Amino acid sequence: MKKILIIGGGGMLGQKLAQRIRTEQVFGSDVELTLFDQSFPPNGVVGTQIAGDIAAMGTAQDLAARRPDLVFHLAAIVSGQAETDFALGWDVNLMATWALLNALKVEHDASEGEYRPRFVFASSIAVFGAPFPDKIDDEFLSAPLTSYGAQKAASELLITDFSRKGYIDGLSLRLPTLCVRPGKANAAASSFFSGIIREPLNGAEAILPVADTVRHWHASPRSAAQFLTHAADLEIRLLQGRHALNMPGISCTVAEQIEALRNVAGQEAVDRIKHVPDPAIEAIVKNWPRDFQTDRALNLGFRAESSFEEIIRIYLEDDLNF
Repeated sequence: MKKILIIGGGGMLGQKLAQRIRTEQVFGSDVELTLFDQSFPPNGVVGTQIAGDIAAMGTAQDLAARRPDLVFHLAAIVSGQAETDFALGWDVNLMATWALLNALKVEHDASEGEYRPRFVFASSIAVFGAPFPDKIDDEFLSAPLTSYGAQKAASELLITDFSRKGYIDGLSLRLPTLCVRPGKANAAASSFFSGIIREPLNGAEAILPVADTVRHWHASPRSAAQFLTHAADLEIRLLQGRHALNMPGISCTVAEQIEALRNVAGQEAVDRIKHVPDPAIEAIVKNWPRDFQTDRALNLGFRAESSFEEIIRIYLEDDLNF
């Protein structure tokens, strides 16, 4: 039996991932699935649910003692909140990762090296900071200009070093902004990218806090779940010691997003978008990357959408049952 732990299993991506594991049986049918999070949605994916705080004392040790074969670490304080609550961001996004990796090392040492879990970490394109080239390639320097990006970058370094020492087999996936996210907006500065599509499709008004010339890098939640499961089976030797990967996606401007919405749902949906500038969000977003050339990930078999219209149609299919 394969023992799988999803940290952040109650969140949107955690639930998408758990659903893929359950319904598509990507790891077979003989799976013990454990979800850890602060809370879980009603009627969520079936599995052992453990409620708790990943940053609380003893939590990392308790989770590691279960000796999962595969750990997906998705839990995080999102970008906007990490920027406004400096201490909380570092406690959850870095120190909890440090505690978890150390707890897994303890289990590795206690097993005399036999226990060595696969560890897949949800990182972010926020690890990059301006000035940017036209396209960020696989050689571009990770130099974040936000607290959230710094916390993700620091976690990547930890995962690479713990992997180098043989305590885990770790990968960090630098996810694009996931769009269109179902449900309510969260505190992420990027949440409006989903909001300007999701709200109009649900008959509600959406607020656009930035200019429509802003360009960004996107993938669907469906693709993100596929990235994660693909990483779980990837041969570590193929990474050649570089354990962080830029994930593929779609680069488009906000105006192009809106045009895709018009093509899929008509002008009535577009008319529900209201431009209300927010200088705080504009300041964060301007330090984010806009476009990528993801040759390493593509050569390793990772795939994403080919257009933003496809991303919208996936939301309609997966979350609105159209």
